[in-house]
Amino acid sequence: MHLTQLNRECLLHLFSFLDKDSRRSLSLTCHQLRGVFLDPCLWTLLHFSSPCQLKRDNFVLGPSLRYLTISWYSSRVLQVCNIEDWLKSSFQKDICSKHENLVSTFLAHVCHMCPNLLSLTLSGCGHITDQDVISVLRSCRKLCCLHIENCVRITDCSLEGVVAYGGSVKEVKVDFCRNITQAGLQTVRHKRPGIQLSAERSADMIPDSKPEVRVPLRRTLQKVLQFS
Repeated sequence: MHLTQLNRECLLHLFSFLDKDSRRSLSLTCHQLRGVFLDPCLWTLLHFSSPCQLKRDNFVLGPSLRYLTISWYSSRVLQVCNIEDWLKSSFQKDICSKHENLVSTFLAHVCHMCPNLLSLTLSGCGHITDQDVISVLRSCRKLCCLHIENCVRITDCSLEGVVAYGGSVKEVKVDFCRNITQAGLQTVRHKRPGIQLSAERSADMIPDSKPEVRVPLRRTLQKVLQFS
């Protein structure tokens, strides 16, 4: 029996066991299997393990998406992306420029195309901002689970967005986000007590603080002597 002789339900079941690349490869063999690849039922869950995967054409993004995970576990996250911008060398900035907007651009597409999203996990996405998270909260009003981990640019503004726009949100995790504060967590607990909130290490980490430009002591003494 040839594969294409199976009915659509069986083909969808077989496709469900394949990863994104295998699904795409199989879909290129004939129009029938391409139609199965494009079936929304097959794309309720998407998991990406690096930003570069977001640029591939091996998945379908649409209203059927319910669960989205973008996790980047890489030494580059710790050594480059999660370093304060004012401390990065030109070489580090050049590395970041190649992928800095990938996740933000992808999340913008999610806002426009995936209104039924229920769960979003962002881990190691060092370049996403509060505005990216707030945009998802405003567009995906059914979102009930938000997990953000090791995202250096996320601040209490994202928590304020949960309070303001996350009417359906039931669970929030902000782990290892050093710019989340105890005050921000307390605001969520006070205004949305029904949310299951956890923050492993986030509010205990040292937040980013751009050093002030200090006048050298010698120059300061010279000015004092000059005007005394």
